[in-house]
Amino acid sequence: MTTNLLLSLQITALGMGLVFGAILLLWLMMVVLTAVTADKESPAEETPASDSPEVAPTPQADSKLQVALLAVAMALAEQSNSSANPLTEPPTTIVSAWQLGMRTRQMSEKGHSGRHR
Repeated sequence: MTTNLLLSLQITALGMGLVFGAILLLWLMMVVLTAVTADKESPAEETPASDSPEVAPTPQADSKLQVALLAVAMALAEQSNSSANPLTEPPTTIVSAWQLGMRTRQMSEKGHSGRHR
């Protein structure tokens, strides 16, 4: 009995060790891939070329602003052209013969009859 318990604990420890090892391996791979594929800025780009206190907008920020403005304009145009109508309630469903037969059988099994006494 104790050998079965020890064996089961060893199997559990091995399984948990493999799971956590795989998680750590995936984490390590993500760190390495992030470090390899990260965009690196050169030191010349980090310092401004002029001594003026005004900072000119970067092309990337300018393009993000243009994209945001375009998205808002498209959303407003789509909203004005929308032909959405409120949903109406669906018509009542017609009970098929199969459903009627099944319901009748269930009612008769429960002891209910179609007539009131």
